[in-house]
Amino acid sequence: MSSITSEELNYLVFRYLQESGYEAGINKCNIDGNLVPPRALITFVQKGLQYLEMEANLSNSDVDMDEDFSFLQPMDLITKDVCELRQMVKEKKKNLNGDRDKENDVDRGHEIEHGRVKEKERLDREKERERDKERVENEKEPEKQHESHPDKEMLTVQEEKVNSKPEENGVLQGEKGPEPMDIATTSASESFEIPNSDVTILEGHTSECNHACRFVHVHGVQQVLFWHLGGSGDSTARIWTIADGTSKGGAQNGPLNVLVLKHVKGRTNEKSKDVTTLDWNVSSGEGTLLATGSYDGQARIWSTNGDLKCTLSKHKGPIFSLKWNKKGDYLLTGSCDKTAIVWDVKTEEWKQQFEFHSGPTLDVDWRNNVSFATSSTDNMIYVCKIGENRPIKTFAGHQGEVNCVKWDPTGSLLASCSDDVTAKIWNMKQDKYVHDLREHSKEIYTIRWSPTGSGTNNPNQQLILASASFDSTVKLWDVELGKLLYSLNGHREPVYSLAFSPTGEYLASGSLDKSMHIWSLKEGKIVKTYTGNGGIFEVCWNKEGDKIAACFANHTVCVLDFRM
Repeated sequence: MSSITSEELNYLVFRYLQESGYEAGINKCNIDGNLVPPRALITFVQKGLQYLEMEANLSNSDVDMDEDFSFLQPMDLITKDVCELRQMVKEKKKNLNGDRDKENDVDRGHEIEHGRVKEKERLDREKERERDKERVENEKEPEKQHESHPDKEMLTVQEEKVNSKPEENGVLQGEKGPEPMDIATTSASESFEIPNSDVTILEGHTSECNHACRFVHVHGVQQVLFWHLGGSGDSTARIWTIADGTSKGGAQNGPLNVLVLKHVKGRTNEKSKDVTTLDWNVSSGEGTLLATGSYDGQARIWSTNGDLKCTLSKHKGPIFSLKWNKKGDYLLTGSCDKTAIVWDVKTEEWKQQFEFHSGPTLDVDWRNNVSFATSSTDNMIYVCKIGENRPIKTFAGHQGEVNCVKWDPTGSLLASCSDDVTAKIWNMKQDKYVHDLREHSKEIYTIRWSPTGSGTNNPNQQLILASASFDSTVKLWDVELGKLLYSLNGHREPVYSLAFSPTGEYLASGSLDKSMHIWSLKEGKIVKTYTGNGGIFEVCWNKEGDKIAACFANHTVCVLDFRM
């Protein structure tokens, strides 16, 4: 059994305190921060409890169990040693064996009785067929009378199949909306696998690319940008030029098609320079400026050819989120220092700092060119406006860290998701949430609005909210009724990323199970899938909808051609 050193445990505790908003110094530590994912300490403790339970069950495997069955409770695992746990499991399995023996006796009795009933029914049917035969011989239209019964029987069977479909699919359906979709509970068929010939692998980072990627057009040429989070030994973002047309497959890492945006001059092993977030300033479909945020609390603005234009310094902690407004004249940043700052890009100075949260600011999202929403570990959501010294709206209702906030395409509705296992929908006309969405069983990491409904390029399609959770599912919500439309159960590990296609016809999901699924919302099933060599932390579509980028934890981004 492997053990953890005091230095490693101390580092996990430090990361936990840092992520929770506490300040600490760890300059003397030799741990590579890139190798430690978010929530590492909690995950480690959970894995430890799971290991204890597994070890206790290893020598007591004489009873078959359902996958989600457990003989032990968390407090048992914490307070008892392995020997005591094994004895508890042994006794409970013994009791379970006795109960199952009784159930088997009852089942055997039912089988015998069921067999007798079936035999009686068979004899009755034979007698009925004999009587039918006699009637047919005596009637004028024997053929018509003979066929009527089987037709009716076939119709009944078909109706039963149709009526049973939602239950078989395990779908919870709202009061209205499309038919429930099939749920994939196992890995997708090989026929859905995207072939290697349709995949371009972008390599170059020396550490995990464990957060995100973006497509953009620069001077009419399609490019994809991805960066490294926790980039000890890397501290870069990279811009790749992607050729039009289909991929030729294989790795692409030559110097001619990539721009490296170095956040450290000279040495590249400074943890404080790790890139955490980025966003393109997109005007008329073209990328004009790139902004990056890093662990040193600084935002940097880059030109499209990779030159550093300016560095924006005021935050006193890592920048967790960063967004341009639609007009492109203001940049919004949210930081571990509990504040959000609006920057005037032309003057290269901060315009206003918003200090309302009591915990680190986790996410920010513009409502329009002058107002925005922020979320935090303090469970609160604030809607702020440039020039106002207090929030113009306060949303309180979550009981855990609010991981993500997103305005719908028109800026009318705000969606949020939290560690409290809920997603919520708010509007500016009332203080309480409009809908409380409670079908997930674990923390909800991210949410996305479909590019459909009023004010979008797809006005005739229904507006949908998608949520992704650590419970390995993706759920689609009817935002008008606040009802669950579909539950997509194709993944086996936490789902970290979602992206709707530009038309809203497809949804891509990426998971720690190393797979990306593309779901057809019309057909209600997985239509394409791709499996890489690491967990997936971000997926995104290009604006044409024929390419998808997936950001893997094994230092690579894969660009996949999508065609049906």
